[in-house]
Amino acid sequence: MRKLILTTYLLAWTLVSGFAQIQPVTLEPDGGNKRATVSENIGVVKIDITYNRPGVKGREGKIYGTTVAHYGFVDLGHGTTHAAPWRAGANDNTTIAFSHAVKIEGKELPAGKYGFFIALGETESTLIFSKINNSWGSFYYDDKADALRIAVKNEALDNSVEWLKYEFVNQTDNSATIAMMWEKRAISFKVEAETKILQMEEFRNSYRTTRAYYEILSGVNWCVANNYELEQALEWADRAVSMRIMGEKNFHTLSSKAAVLSKMNRKEEADKIMSEALPFASVLDMHFYARGLLTEKRIPEAMKVFKMNNEKNPDQWYTYSGLARGYSAMGDYKKALQFAKITLAKAPDEGTKRQLEAMIAKLENGVDIN
Repeated sequence: MRKLILTTYLLAWTLVSGFAQIQPVTLEPDGGNKRATVSENIGVVKIDITYNRPGVKGREGKIYGTTVAHYGFVDLGHGTTHAAPWRAGANDNTTIAFSHAVKIEGKELPAGKYGFFIALGETESTLIFSKINNSWGSFYYDDKADALRIAVKNEALDNSVEWLKYEFVNQTDNSATIAMMWEKRAISFKVEAETKILQMEEFRNSYRTTRAYYEILSGVNWCVANNYELEQALEWADRAVSMRIMGEKNFHTLSSKAAVLSKMNRKEEADKIMSEALPFASVLDMHFYARGLLTEKRIPEAMKVFKMNNEKNPDQWYTYSGLARGYSAMGDYKKALQFAKITLAKAPDEGTKRQLEAMIAKLENGVDIN
């Protein structure tokens, strides 16, 4: 008998244990609220906001300072806290995650995923970033887990927003403003990131292992474009050119190194490297390098490269186009027109032909085509 009871118990325990492993049924949010996620990057910093969107539902003027979105800290009659802020949404925690450290209204906040709450006020509200991010609403809020509190002014909206939403506005290269908008109120805060410093950290972390030369060039070219940490860029450029196994001496590695040197005002060294790079260049490499020289108003050097390209790659429409641009930059429109017409005869498609016809029309009227 005892053996039968034990067997029955084990069978029942096995069934219950098996059912416990079945995933719960997915249900829509309580009260018809809408789940939402909004994300944006500030440089390499990824920001994710996850929240539930309550609706106004005819309660205009009865949202703020009521049981819907109460002011201050109140006892909600449930959970472990007797002083709960507003949950900044509906249902479970509103969360904000930052992949890297940021500044909120000038105050530092480490990378992480935070529960987000707002202690509402009539004209000013306090934003709360909590280290606890997995609770139901603010019923389990604990002020000892606060990572940051910031006071901000409330903003009035002209038009009512039916469904609560978070948006990124007023973006710059290193900042964005996050605005919570619901009914006729907005509560906003500015997020800033040291985007250049963080980007360089990403490059350095990435380059601590084996990387192909073209991956290294991503960091080199970013530094040149941003005129930032050029000494480091020069080290990376040398690695792209000559590092064992993964380095390669080609037009792209050498020209990238030359670009760093040029940015550092080491023009003679840059020109020397470019002389070494040009024999590796394709038709398009040479063409666009020469056009870059034209942009820098280095017309004689550009013309030299256009001619070299034509000699190296004769009878190609790109090289004749380059000569047309070179002579146009020199003010010799007659000769430029001659090469533009040769280019037109060799054009590969109708779109290119139309562009060349427009260039010819300019040259016939004595207008530079560059």
